[in-house]
Formats: sequence, structure tokens, C-alpha cells
Amino acid sequence: MSCIRLLPDIVASQVAAGEVVERPASVVKELIENSIDAGARKIEILIRRGGISLVRVIDDGCGMDRDDALLSLERHATSKIRSAADLAAIATLGFRGEALPSIASVSRFRLATREPNAVAGTEIIVNGGKIDIVRDGGEAPGTQVEARSVFYNLPARRKFLRSENTESRNIEHQLHLQAIGHSHIAFTFARDDRIVFQLPAAATLHDRIRDLYGADLLERLLPVTSFSFSKVRISGLIGQAGLSRQTRGQQLIFVNGRAIESALIATALREGYHTALMKGQYPVTFLFLDLDPGAVDVNVHPAKREVRFRDPTAVREAVVNSIRRTLEGGRIDWQEKFRAPASRPPQPIETTAKIPEQPASEFAVVGQALRLPTPRIESANEALALQRHADRPIARQFQIIGILNKLYVLMENADGLVLVDQHAAHERILFEELRRRMEEQGVPSQKLLIPQTFDLPPRDAEWVERNLPILQKMGIGIEGFGPNTFKIDSLPAFLQASDPVSFMQRVIDDLKSASNSSSALRLGEEMIAMTVCRHAVKANDPLRYLEVEKLIQDLLECDFPYCCPHGRPTMIQISLGELEKKFGRKV
Repeated sequence: MSCIRLLPDIVASQVAAGEVVERPASVVKELIENSIDAGARKIEILIRRGGISLVRVIDDGCGMDRDDALLSLERHATSKIRSAADLAAIATLGFRGEALPSIASVSRFRLATREPNAVAGTEIIVNGGKIDIVRDGGEAPGTQVEARSVFYNLPARRKFLRSENTESRNIEHQLHLQAIGHSHIAFTFARDDRIVFQLPAAATLHDRIRDLYGADLLERLLPVTSFSFSKVRISGLIGQAGLSRQTRGQQLIFVNGRAIESALIATALREGYHTALMKGQYPVTFLFLDLDPGAVDVNVHPAKREVRFRDPTAVREAVVNSIRRTLEGGRIDWQEKFRAPASRPPQPIETTAKIPEQPASEFAVVGQALRLPTPRIESANEALALQRHADRPIARQFQIIGILNKLYVLMENADGLVLVDQHAAHERILFEELRRRMEEQGVPSQKLLIPQTFDLPPRDAEWVERNLPILQKMGIGIEGFGPNTFKIDSLPAFLQASDPVSFMQRVIDDLKSASNSSSALRLGEEMIAMTVCRHAVKANDPLRYLEVEKLIQDLLECDFPYCCPHGRPTMIQISLGELEKKFGRKV
């Protein structure tokens, strides 16, 4: 007796629909993508009961005639590709011809469409995948799609849906993605007959983000200047150093207008923000990658959430470099916060004690970078006298008004009050100085008492062989010792590794995820950060005026002055508006 049977068409349709339609948010996503591909300039979305009871999407796109409308409900019927060769360069959001038949097979479905110049449109009603009614319709030009009672014929799938509120939030998230990715389109979203938002067509991405997230977030974003690298063009907005979230919820990435999730790009973002984010935090990004459609494969995931790049290394390098350039380019604006109002003279700081001498470092160049080289000044008045006669550019002027709790430098600028953490600021200065010296001079190494050998999997062994010069520059004495076998006879002098073999495995894992343009000393940066943390000025370490001034000046010269090597901010701004609210002068 035969055990293999063909599934009925209805069951096969429901099985296939399960890959495309996971929840009501999937319905909304697929319908909006169809509307965008149809050239819509305005899209309206209505849901009830979290989309379980009703999802309705109305657009003003090109519409369809009756033959195309009927054909669109057949599986794998599409206007977007013609042959297998077209799969190699997909330029539209949809292409498989699965969305409408999948939605129609798991809901009570209605399609109403009309071409702009047609006298009458077409209305089609489908229940559970079976066409019930086909008739003329009098709707406005464009297309309306309704999906009622989603999963009414699949109770096993329906019971896995979340609460109505959760499903509504998932839909709203999808709408945010589409609205950000296509800011030239107007979106209206209504939930249970209540308008949630109405977004007019926006001229720029800035306007769309302001409409969705508010002006406060927009002010803390940096524009990514149009950056091209290896035929990858990157644009958008990213958060300033220190602006982060505990999840990737606001880490939005678009490839050729398609919102995607990519571990490759997420890793590149983290590397681009290197030392500018605290551990466990994620950056806020609205990042757009434009590249040749033939260089990216979008046909790798049923819901098209993931993509595959033909040259992933080039994409990663482009993202890392664009993030770094944007953060470094924002340094000039950041420095502006330290400019003092020209109308008020600086006030004396009543601090005359000398900063304590720092202990010798376990690494000689650390000791050379520890002290702030300033003249010995015995009084604040003498410091002020020197300051008035100092010949420095106006752009470097800042007004120091005091020290709070022997830790926070209080400064005044045109926007209000600035607080600088002297410990975090000194950490950043020492970190960049020490890293620069190590890159120029190499890392001192210390011989192991007993050299150790270890084996690696073939892929890791091949990577080590290619990167032996980098590892040796990092102070790791490593060489081949047979097929897939290596010998370690020295390690960096400032590292304390009880198990060199385990240490090397961590090194390989860390450096394999780094871009080719990363510092060859990425491994040592964590240890550098720990070292400078011990030797930077601490709370309760009193500084003279010129020492504070030199600290601020050196901080402004850093590549990433915004935060310490651990990602904590070096400076925070309290605006005059905030102070006025605290004192009841402003509502």
C-alpha cells in the first residue's frame, strides 16, 4: 500500500501560506509592499482587534484589470519577474507571487481594484482560498484589499497569536519600517476606527523621523553623508555617541529600500561605534544601503527579512567606515558645546592642590601618557592671568566656572550648563594616546616559560595563517607547527592569560568578526582601557585651573571625545530650557 499521497490543493495552499503569513503584521507588510510596487503615493491602513478581525489596505496605485486581478490570486503569478535570470537582480519589494493567494487561503478575503482610466473596476471575494464572487466594482482608482477573520480556518495557527495589543504593536512596527523606508509616500494608520497617525509625504528622511519619533530624537541624530565604498552607497541618520538602546528595536537597516535584519550589518554597526557604546547597548540607526540589485540576493527567506550579499566583506567595510566617518565628522559640532559666551569673563576656580603623582605602569608608554603636562601654578589668580594672555584660537575658548564634588568640571556655554567627568575625559585621552603609540611602536611581548602548541579547525587555521603578521604585531609570538597546529611562545606583556590556548581561541573569535580596516591592536584595546582606567585622575583628585583647561583641550583633540573607552559619556549638557523648567520659569 502506498504511503505517499499528494496533498489537496487547499491543504497545500495553507502549508505554503504558513511560510509567508506568520501573523497579521505579515499580512500588512505584504500588502503594503504590493502597494509600493504599484506606484502608490498614498496608503491607508485600518485594523481591528490587532488585525485578527480585519486588515484593510487602500492605495492609489496603478490598479489592475479583471484578468490581472483574477490571475493575481493564483500562486506564483507575478508581474515582477519573467525568468529565472530575473531572480539575480530583483529591484522590487515583491516578486514571488505568493502574498495574495497565501492571505486569501487563510482569511475571508476581498479584492477591489480599478485602473485610473477604467469605467468600472473589479471586485473579487474569496473565502478560505475559494473564489465566491467576481463582479464589477465602483471603487476609486487603485486597489483595496481586505482580510477578515485571519486564520479562521487554521485554529492551530490562530491559537499561537498574541494578545490584540501585541499584534497591533507588531503591525505598527511594520508600518514604521515602511514609512521610514519610503518617506515620499503618505501613510494613514487607524486602529479600531481611531487614527493612530497620519504621515504626509515627506520631502526628506529628517521630516519623516520628526513626524514619527519627535524632534528630540532627531536633534540627537547625525546625518550620514553620502558615502560610497566598493559600489555600496550608504546614507541615512545614526545616533550620536552615547545615544543607545537596550535592544535593537531602533536599529533600522534598509537595503535598496527593503527593511532587513542582518547579523553582518549589526556586527559592522557595533564595530563602527567601537568604544563609543557601553556593553550591552545598541545604537539608534536609520541606515540605507544602495547597491546593484545583482549584488544582493533577497530570495533566501520566506518573509524576505534576510538577504545575502555577494561581497559581504565590502558591505561590512562600507558600513564600518561610514559610521566612523560620521562620528568623527560630528566632532566639530560637539566641540562647539565648549565655546564660552564672549560677553562674560571666566571666573576663578578655588582649587590649588596638586594632582597626585601616578604609580609606575606595567607598560612603559603608559607612564609617559599619564600626567597632564602643565606649568606649576600656585594660585588660581595666577592661572587666570596666564589664561587671559594665552594665545589660543577663539574656537577653543571655553568658560570653566567650577568643580563639583572634586569630579565634575562645570562649564558654561551658550546653551546652558555643561558637566565634564574628569575621570572619563582623562581615560579617553590616555586611551587614544596609548593606542597610537602601540600602533606606531608595536606591542612589547613576554616569553612564555614553556611554549604551548594547539590544534585548530581547518577554517580557523587558514585564518591564522593569513593573519600571522597581525597577530605578531599584537605581541603574540605564534608560528605554524604542522598541519592545523600552531605554537605560542610569547604573549603581550600587559596581558595576564593563565591559559594561552583558550586566550588564542578568544583572540581568533574576536578578530574574525572585525573588519579588515580595524586596528591590528583590537585585542589589546580592552586591556588598554582597563590600564588607563587605573591611572586616570579619579574623583577627589583635585586639579589646578590650568590642569583642568589642559584636560579639556586634550579631550577636544581626541578622535572620539564623546565618551570614555567603556562607552560612558565624558560630557552632558543641561540646556537653559531644562533649567527654566526646573525653576518653574517655563512650562
